Amino acid sequence: MKTFKKFYIEITSVCNLACSFCPQTKRQASFIQLDAFTKILDEIRPHTDSIYLHVKGEPLLHPKIDQLLDLSHERGFKVNITSNGTLLHKVKHKLLGKPALRQMNFSLHSFDGHEGSVDKEGYVSMVLSFAKEAVAQSDMLVSFRLWNLTEDNGINQERQRNRDILEMIEKEFELDFKIEEQFKRGSGVKLTKQIYLNQDHEFKWPDLKEDEDEGKGFCHGLRNQAGILVDGTVIPCCLDGEGVINLGNIHDKPFSEIIEGERATKMYDGFSRREVVEELCRKCGYRRRFGA
Repeated sequence: MKTFKKFYIEITSVCNLACSFCPQTKRQASFIQLDAFTKILDEIRPHTDSIYLHVKGEPLLHPKIDQLLDLSHERGFKVNITSNGTLLHKVKHKLLGKPALRQMNFSLHSFDGHEGSVDKEGYVSMVLSFAKEAVAQSDMLVSFRLWNLTEDNGINQERQRNRDILEMIEKEFELDFKIEEQFKRGSGVKLTKQIYLNQDHEFKWPDLKEDEDEGKGFCHGLRNQAGILVDGTVIPCCLDGEGVINLGNIHDKPFSEIIEGERATKMYDGFSRREVVEELCRKCGYRRRFGA
């Protein structure tokens, strides 16, 4: 039986921001229903115990996020959430004290990525305050993300790109070092107990309009991760935000059958041979991180 280290369940396709680095979905706006979520949890339970409540969309928009966390806990899942953090003032009471919640990731680069954002200091302060409150009362991990560095920036430009946010973080956590001094791209800097900062290049979603590579290489899709979109479409990884590689729908067929189906098997076996079967995968820059 296939097991996955990470499993992505999209609980909504709706987002309250329109960030430049995140293409807007062309799929129908939708929020997962409690019965559909429960069905998914029961079907994936033999395959994983770690779930991520996002693919596209802003998970904190879901009006029943607290109930989704309770259902996850009842079934023994540990939950990770990635959020832009702008809604914390409205929903933090639905997150704090939830034993299922293992980690919160906050995409702080969302502020500059969304045209029309105002009050950066207030936004960052709200996220930092939540993080301190969460770790003071639980074992929750918190990761702040600044994934907005550009490939062609010189190192000095990269160090200055997020200086205002970094200064707020340094002040809030009373750091005795400049974050840049410990900065290593793609690696986290520990700020305090259970709280980390991660900086990396701007994330680029794979797109069928992109150029194709030579079709050789490897990926962990369907090996250590898989996912389900809000409408029940099973996808091989968290980067297939539009369900291009539609492996089947959990409302039509059991999950365990879908991941052993013909399309999933061809993709899995192809990567075993270092051959890239799916067109979207041949146009995915992230896959190239794993080498040929």
